[in-house]
Amino acid sequence: MTAGTIMHASKLPLTIWFWAAFLMATHSNGISALQLQNQLGLGSYRTAWMLCAKLRRAMVNPEREPLSGLVEADETMIPFRTKNDPVVVPAGRSGVGKMLVAGAVEIEGGKPRRARLNVIEGFGKHELHTFVLGAVAPQTQLVTDDWPSYQNLPGVRHNAITLGPMAAHIALPWIHRLFSNLKRWGLGVYHGLRKPNLQHYLDEFVFRFNRRRTRHAAFDTLLGIGTRTTPVPYRVLIRRAA
Repeated sequence: MTAGTIMHASKLPLTIWFWAAFLMATHSNGISALQLQNQLGLGSYRTAWMLCAKLRRAMVNPEREPLSGLVEADETMIPFRTKNDPVVVPAGRSGVGKMLVAGAVEIEGGKPRRARLNVIEGFGKHELHTFVLGAVAPQTQLVTDDWPSYQNLPGVRHNAITLGPMAAHIALPWIHRLFSNLKRWGLGVYHGLRKPNLQHYLDEFVFRFNRRRTRHAAFDTLLGIGTRTTPVPYRVLIRRAA
């Protein structure tokens, strides 16, 4: 019954898996491994962490449709923490001690609908073009600031806003609100995000954001994706997090 799913070879009862999936999918702010351990009465933090890590890998639907219509896109830097260290935010715009993230949010009727977030290696043309073309549909009306790396995007109707003295969050309100919520979420739930497995934490945030109005269906969605997700052994999770 669980073979070939995220629950493959697990010795935990299915009820524990279902409760963990329900809490992760429907909790308004997300839930940490420590909170999950306490909620489910699990015997070890390791077990709770494993549940969270595996479920995050089922939070991206491989058949999801790209963003379309009107889309705001931008990039941001998130301070990271190392094991047992507090979050330290270096001054200025230096990338030292920070993780680079690109984001896009679909706008419909003047309100945000769906989002995408991806870890990137830099703010260059190759990195940003790769992100945008992987996140949006052809002929999308893309709105960005005037950062030159966004220029000459093929197949996209691009509107670059020259900021000048104008604050970025005025020109691109929804993507900056998304980034702000992401940073508050990372600090509030996890007390700071870390480099290992960052993409999976971004996937969790996007999963919950995209289903914020349909939380009743998020649980079914998570289980459905989980049945089609390649199982990841615990030893692999640990190796990637090292």
